[in-house]
Amino acid sequence: MEEVSTEPLVPAMKPDLKPSPTAVESAAPSAEHVGREAAALDVGLSELDKDMLCPICMQIIKDAFLTACGHSFCYMCIITHLRNKSDCPCCGHYLTNHQLYPNFLLDKLLKKTSARQISKTATPLEHFRQALQQGCDVSIKEIDNLMSLLGEKKRKMEQEEAERNMQILLDFLHCLRRQKVDELKEVQTDLHYIKEDINAVERHRIDLYRARDKYSIKLRMLGDDSTARKPWLSSIDKNSGGLSSSSLHMRGGMPSGNLQQKKVDGKAQVSSHGLQRKDSPTRSDSQCFNQSGLSVIRKKRVHAQFNDLQECYLQKRRELADQPHIKQESDKNVIHREGYNAGLADFQSVLTTFTRYSRLRVIAELRHADLFHAANIVSSIEFDRDNQLFATAGVSRRIKVFDFASVVNEPTDVHCPVMEMSTRSKLSCLSWNKFSKNRIASSDYEGIVTVWDVATQQSVMEYEEHEKRAWSVDFSCTEPSMLVSGSDDCKVKVWCTKQEASVLNIDMKANICCVKYNPGSSNYIAVGSADHHIHYYDLRNISQPLHVFTGHKKAVSYVKFLSNNELASASTDSTLRLWDVKENLPVSKFCFNQNYHVDNPFIT
Repeated sequence: MEEVSTEPLVPAMKPDLKPSPTAVESAAPSAEHVGREAAALDVGLSELDKDMLCPICMQIIKDAFLTACGHSFCYMCIITHLRNKSDCPCCGHYLTNHQLYPNFLLDKLLKKTSARQISKTATPLEHFRQALQQGCDVSIKEIDNLMSLLGEKKRKMEQEEAERNMQILLDFLHCLRRQKVDELKEVQTDLHYIKEDINAVERHRIDLYRARDKYSIKLRMLGDDSTARKPWLSSIDKNSGGLSSSSLHMRGGMPSGNLQQKKVDGKAQVSSHGLQRKDSPTRSDSQCFNQSGLSVIRKKRVHAQFNDLQECYLQKRRELADQPHIKQESDKNVIHREGYNAGLADFQSVLTTFTRYSRLRVIAELRHADLFHAANIVSSIEFDRDNQLFATAGVSRRIKVFDFASVVNEPTDVHCPVMEMSTRSKLSCLSWNKFSKNRIASSDYEGIVTVWDVATQQSVMEYEEHEKRAWSVDFSCTEPSMLVSGSDDCKVKVWCTKQEASVLNIDMKANICCVKYNPGSSNYIAVGSADHHIHYYDLRNISQPLHVFTGHKKAVSYVKFLSNNELASASTDSTLRLWDVKENLPVSKFCFNQNYHVDNPFIT
């Protein structure tokens, strides 16, 4: 039996320490490849991400697998792809699950790259933590040094943090002090105003008391003279011997009967004076009682709205601080209020008007033929420029013009209009021209704005640009030919009676409920909208509103200018609000059934 040799078939060769040229040449590419890999690892993050992204998910490859065609993918990405298709996502060659192989080299490179990126962005503390976790040998002395260093660092950071907190607190206190100093200066200024006004009012009050006493003395003297003359004249008329008695008196004689008669008359005169003086305090007491009761009621109203009145007083007093009250020449019967400021005089008029009215009184009722018929619902009432005529409109499709004096002074079962105009649709709003009594505008449910001639009872102009119901129309107070309207189509349109088309068009984002011109200028309009806001526009620049007044919680159904700068708004949230359009500020808020201020004695 032959022995099998276990020696290698290739003869053993003694290794040569010097590499052969062939070996050097074969080793060169590998070194160059390693250099390229090292350079690739140092490439920026953006290029690295591009080279190592999965072509399917476009994320860094996770669990890299290599296909038979030489492309690398995430394992889950390529497996999911091969469940639906049997091709390579990159080149389209046929591919199955059996032609996938793990790419260990790419995985290792990815792990090294991620570790290197983490190390580049890691903080020194994270490096130190990683070194400890990897079992870095650190001596106790080094740990003590590190602990003392960290302690010092901690104390320094706490000190800096405390200093920052103290600086913040100090800044806050300085800011608070400045604010309170400003408030103190404002309060001191207000107190100075109040002191001046108290002195002025006290002086004026003393003048009024003196004038009242002077008038009372004159009235008493006039009353005494009249009561003294009446008994004397009556005694002369009743005494038939008046002439003889006078002659006897001139001679020095006086009959006893006449003397007794004079004594009786004198007693009667004194007794009559006594009765009159007893009666007069009773009347004055009743008047004083009524006046005191009225004063108590007015004071209660003032205290109920004290905060609002305080703000009103301070606002007017600050605005008109340096303007003295100028007495008008027409006020000849008014005592000159020495030392009165214009702001104080203005506020006194507001306070007097506020406390003067306590309730509303019905002075007339406009009666239709059928009070409960739906067609008699009135949606708009408008007075002419002279307040002699007023027009009503509503769902009856008619504009009815009434004489105000006859309605107030001639009560009747049914009031008949002096003129009437028929329309095609239900009416929503009326506006009488402020310059011409023969021009009145109307807006209706079909979106038509019509200008009427009241004298001929015919329409003059019809504007049909609105696409939905027009809720409001208003003539300008300064330009008789200009009017504005608002509609449910979210558009505000400005018209001119001399043109057939609209002059301006404002597109808004919500339905328009009401529009009003500023009474002092035709360049400004106020728009109440369903977005709960009031938009105040300058028609010379309609790209955006001049002011937007916010505060109402529901749609703004009505706006009205009380003056050139004061705007009142009503909303379906059951509130009234007062705004200052000049300063862009809210002034007051009123809830329904409370605090109504009446400017005009006639309320419709």
